Amino acid sequence: MGPLGASSMLLAWLTISTHIVTTPPATQSLSELQGHFDTEDNPVHKAKMMQKLADAQFDASHAAEKAEDYNTVGVTLEKYRDNIRAALTVLKKAHPDAEHKSNGYRQLQMEVHRGIREVEEALLASPEEFKPPLQLVRRDLITMNDEMLRLLFPKRPDPKTDAKPDAKPDMKLHSTPDYKDVQP
Repeated sequence: MGPLGASSMLLAWLTISTHIVTTPPATQSLSELQGHFDTEDNPVHKAKMMQKLADAQFDASHAAEKAEDYNTVGVTLEKYRDNIRAALTVLKKAHPDAEHKSNGYRQLQMEVHRGIREVEEALLASPEEFKPPLQLVRRDLITMNDEMLRLLFPKRPDPKTDAKPDAKPDMKLHSTPDYKDVQP
């Protein structure tokens, strides 16, 4: 192969590799993402997959809101809640010690936090007759969020009890210096 053949081949390779790197991947549809989520066996991958699936679900929910199809908004957000519940259930079975094996739990907790905000925004936009199911979805997401926080941080002080430091009753926490022994 001569210098012209080698440079032509190099140019062709650079053109192909540049095209591969710069071409964005085709976005998956909501049904494709849901199918991948439903068939995923690895609990950590399932939890991490929720971000892409949630993006698609929230996009569908926003499109339904714009079309004033609030029934679809409710169904979509209920499916989102069910997906979160499914991911959390398999994650707890596979990795019950979230404090030490937090991979998957962290991502899912952040996703649930985002989902709560999305449901709250949908509640603000929805007519009164469509709010009760969305309120249930919100309550369920908050419950799952609290559960994940307890699993991730089990040694947190209980907010119902006073978390005061152990101090001896006769000790002063802020004592004033005793200057009677100091001579001028």
